[in-house]
Amino acid sequence: MKQLFISIAILFLLTACESKKYFEPENVSDTLKVEESSLPSSIKSMNREGATLEDGTIVTRDGVSKFKLPKDFQFLNVSNTGKVLATNYKDKLLIGNEELDIGNVVVAASLKDNKLALIYSNNSIELLDIDTKKTLFKEYMSISLANDTRIANPHFMGNLLLFPTLNGKVLIVSTKTNESVKNISVDLDSEFNNIIFLKVVQDKQTLIAATANKVVTISTKNIVSKDYEIRDIINNGESIYLATIDGRIIKLNLALEEIASKKYKYSKIYALTYTDSLYAIESQNFIINIDNDFTNDKIYHFDFDNEERLIVINNKVYTESRKITLP
Repeated sequence: MKQLFISIAILFLLTACESKKYFEPENVSDTLKVEESSLPSSIKSMNREGATLEDGTIVTRDGVSKFKLPKDFQFLNVSNTGKVLATNYKDKLLIGNEELDIGNVVVAASLKDNKLALIYSNNSIELLDIDTKKTLFKEYMSISLANDTRIANPHFMGNLLLFPTLNGKVLIVSTKTNESVKNISVDLDSEFNNIIFLKVVQDKQTLIAATANKVVTISTKNIVSKDYEIRDIINNGESIYLATIDGRIIKLNLALEEIASKKYKYSKIYALTYTDSLYAIESQNFIINIDNDFTNDKIYHFDFDNEERLIVINNKVYTESRKITLP
């Protein structure tokens, strides 16, 4: 009987492996020509703004730092004056060279001048004056028990401060009166519903917010939302690009109307980025390049181990201990 159970288990595992499908494009161009160099060490943690390497070096939009964070600190964001914000995920926040004893676990932060916006692991939010160390605003949101690791940082927009919460909301606070002026519900139904993407298209006065299951745009005219199972989302000008779990890459306008879409059967997209055209990094050692109007695409071989950590900032791909510059 024991032997029978073992045989059934082995058969089940073999059947599951055989039924698993992978992206297998018919037409693959030569390997994409890229510039490649080594990182000081491998990636330890990351968010949309950058990454922390194992040796304490950080990666931001300015590239690889020449300094190292203190032990146990991990990168969160960069202030409007270039100061690095980092957390020890216990009780402290690092601002440049100064350690602040916060007394709570900070998971996201932004700093503009003397105003520090914080999001805590218990989903409370706070606005601090770092000169006086006084709390200007604090709100306790309902606790979120499960979060997507892609947690968006607060965003300063003129005299407004946007707090992307861990329970699918965006709370808007006036930095003049230090009072809440609006509470926007982005996604209240999903299990993982923290805000993973938050951006303002200034010239169109439009806010884009997304969870792993929904994207919302808020303008002076209307609020539009659509459901997608999102692998990655980026914005370029008036266009929003999504990669979805079912293998689609979609181009939307700010009204969330689908302008174009391409389906890549069984693909698993890790990241999107836009240089002069759209690139999508796929898990089976491929990179997809799609032109602006989505009429043509090319698929290249791309050396990437899908067990590696990967972050894309502008045209730079950082994976484990490599930096790859896309054309």
